Amino acid sequence: MSLVQRVTSIEGTDREPPRLPEEWLSPILTPARGPGNNYGSFNAFPSAQRYPQLRGKGSVRSLRHVISYDALPHSQQPSQATHPTGGVTPYKVSNRTRIAQVIFTVVACWLASGIVFGFAALKPVLISEGVYRDLCTPEELHADVEVCYEQDLKLNFFFAIASTTCNVSALPVGTILDRYGPRVCAVIGSVASGIGSILMGYAFAIPQFDGYIVGNIFLALGGTFLFVPSFSIANAFPKHSGTIVATVTGAFDASAAVFLFYRLAYESSHGSFTPEKFFFGYLAVPVVILVAQFTLMIPDGYKTIPQLEAKLEKVEDSTNDVHDSDDELSDGEVRRLRAHRREHRASKLADLESVFGDAEFREAREHKEEERHATSGVWGALHGRPAHIQMLSPWFILITLITVLQMLRMNFFIASIRTQYEYMLGSEQAAKTINSFFDYALPIGGVAATPLIGLLLDNLSTAAMLAVLVGLITAVGILGSLPFYWAAYGNIVLFVLLRPLYYSAMSDYATKVFGFATFGKIYGTIICLSRLVNLFQPAIDALTYEAFEGNPIPVNVVLATLGFVFGVILVVYVWVRGRIVQKKQAREDAEAERMGMIPESIVESEFED
Repeated sequence: MSLVQRVTSIEGTDREPPRLPEEWLSPILTPARGPGNNYGSFNAFPSAQRYPQLRGKGSVRSLRHVISYDALPHSQQPSQATHPTGGVTPYKVSNRTRIAQVIFTVVACWLASGIVFGFAALKPVLISEGVYRDLCTPEELHADVEVCYEQDLKLNFFFAIASTTCNVSALPVGTILDRYGPRVCAVIGSVASGIGSILMGYAFAIPQFDGYIVGNIFLALGGTFLFVPSFSIANAFPKHSGTIVATVTGAFDASAAVFLFYRLAYESSHGSFTPEKFFFGYLAVPVVILVAQFTLMIPDGYKTIPQLEAKLEKVEDSTNDVHDSDDELSDGEVRRLRAHRREHRASKLADLESVFGDAEFREAREHKEEERHATSGVWGALHGRPAHIQMLSPWFILITLITVLQMLRMNFFIASIRTQYEYMLGSEQAAKTINSFFDYALPIGGVAATPLIGLLLDNLSTAAMLAVLVGLITAVGILGSLPFYWAAYGNIVLFVLLRPLYYSAMSDYATKVFGFATFGKIYGTIICLSRLVNLFQPAIDALTYEAFEGNPIPVNVVLATLGFVFGVILVVYVWVRGRIVQKKQAREDAEAERMGMIPESIVESEFED
């Protein structure tokens, strides 16, 4: 599973620390005349003219951003997160077309975005087809072992390198997406998936051609290029963006079932539906996706919510009905033109509200977002800070450490579940049954967990959410070390729930603590570090085989213990620092509110004179 798989929102608000107007910072306050005034008065918040996106109720002020995946933005150019550009206004495309685009995007994600994470289902087919069987020793071949030591290590490396590619490639994918749009990403993804399918097909068709690893790398690369831009389709229906994002992420989870369905077909055909037939047939998927990019989809996607808010603010401004050129016209012509402009503005307002929601809907959504911020207890902790400062904080270091450990542990389990339970249960048939249960549970668990994830993230503080994760991490670690059938099934059930919950919570944590403006750099760094460390997974496999003679319990216990220790430290830190952050923000907001009353009192004194 990709770290970028479980973003909880494609847009949101970053806390803007209260600022004093520049006029207040000068030694002598000088009156600033507002437009249309015939008397001297102070403009209470002139900075609002320079920051039109500044918003929020009371003294809490925030800036709405969209997620930027660009980890290396140009310093001389504004970020897409803070200054989104391009895109089509949704109401200019028919509802039927937009619905078709959403359905196609979800289906494309289900068929192509994360199929490499269905490795546990594909592995029995690879073993049955004798992939890397030539690495076995004569003694192992004579004993007719199902999978030999070197073969198992190579197959696990086959998965580890693809998993690493899936996440590390999110860095260039994010940069390309922000700079060139979703169509370019989809085209690259389709080509990469097609190349991967061809390489995998020929690797099975030609025994002398070892294209398995390279082919799987291209499948992983193509999946990332297809998946990351898919979130932007939520802008087609801004009022329902949350539901669309959840559906897209669910489709990613379900994509792990592609290899499961193939394995079932392979077994039911008694091996006649060979892997080369499957992968050459799978070429139809990237071809259809490629054709759809130039027939059904639009090149630059749809305008983001901040862009729609800016258009809405402009349309609601009645002063736009008055033009300087009106002075040159007669009174009758002026009335007619202004009435026409007013009608045109009302028509555009109705169109915008049809896709964006009316004032009551927008206010309710904003209120709900503010409640989530207040519930989290950490919102705005490091918002507005440079990325390099954020990365030096314990907020970043601790979440990176636990993410590195969890990704290593999760992928070790996915790659070796069958061999682990073969050792712990002492039965090949039992291990096969457990493996089959996991193959079904993995995609189903990810989809089924989506409603629960939203419920927990909306109603628990960030510290409480992290405590839930640590509890699940510990429970999975304990159950994964017990050699009993009931423990195996319990471990899998908790694992398939923990996995999507963990990634969703980490995405939510990143936006609340670090903000949307630096999301690309912060998350990109976590992704890169986590997946580079994941390359050590073959070393853990070798350690299990050589030092512990195939016993996975010591490795599972160590990883679970480290996860528990760092998890507890993270929970305690977030709980303590969150209280400090809340007190600091309360003081800042109270001070800003107090200072905001000064201009009003000055104006009143002018009238008294």
